Amino acid sequence: MNAPARRLPATAGASAITPIHRVALVTGANRGLGFEVARQLGERGMTVLLGARDMDKGLHAARQLAHLPGEMIAVQLDITRQDQVDTLARWITITYGRLDVLVNNAGGYYHPRTNPVEVDIAPAREAMDTHLFGTWRVCSAMSPLMHRHGYGRIVNVSSGYGATTTSGANCPAYRVSKAALNSYTRTLASELEGSGILVNAVCPGWVATDMGGPGGRPVRDGAAGIVWAACLTESLTGGFYRDGQRIAW
Repeated sequence: MNAPARRLPATAGASAITPIHRVALVTGANRGLGFEVARQLGERGMTVLLGARDMDKGLHAARQLAHLPGEMIAVQLDITRQDQVDTLARWITITYGRLDVLVNNAGGYYHPRTNPVEVDIAPAREAMDTHLFGTWRVCSAMSPLMHRHGYGRIVNVSSGYGATTTSGANCPAYRVSKAALNSYTRTLASELEGSGILVNAVCPGWVATDMGGPGGRPVRDGAAGIVWAACLTESLTGGFYRDGQRIAW
């Protein structure tokens, strides 16, 4: 892990302005899309907390990104466990006193050969606990840190499979849980409107990750749209985007 990012000291004089040092949390950041999102945020000089269920894998990911301008820190986080979510929120409060960016990326359960009639209900429950309730847990725990400073960017990594304008019989657990995530995104955005906290969902498209398989677009391209939403300067909230362009829910 590299040395902590330096914060410029306050100096006398009306023209002296200390830049705001942004702190970001990316869930599921030890590999694939989350890892690339963390890398791109680190390139922008942010302190990035790499959430990982397996701390050893998180530490390995952080070491791989230690050369970036931003500080890379592995944190243990299983978003299906309320105790871990609450512990991390307390640690961020004590250590930084703020959280500026939250990327809810942790997920899975993409099973193309399943269908609604035959699928075991257990994986569907797990998909909901991760994509919907896991995101819900993290947002509820972390949003007070954003309210402190009247600034926040919450990005929920979704999928076109969760759009009501699409249809298909495969991947039912994935489709239904991502559709639920989209609904939660709109609901949360409505609650936080005017607070300085922007909430959006992003579809990264089909990317060549372990989950997506070969043949997809480069991971960096899928991650770029997520990072765009994480670094928004315009007051865009409550939307569904792909590559910075709004798409239908």
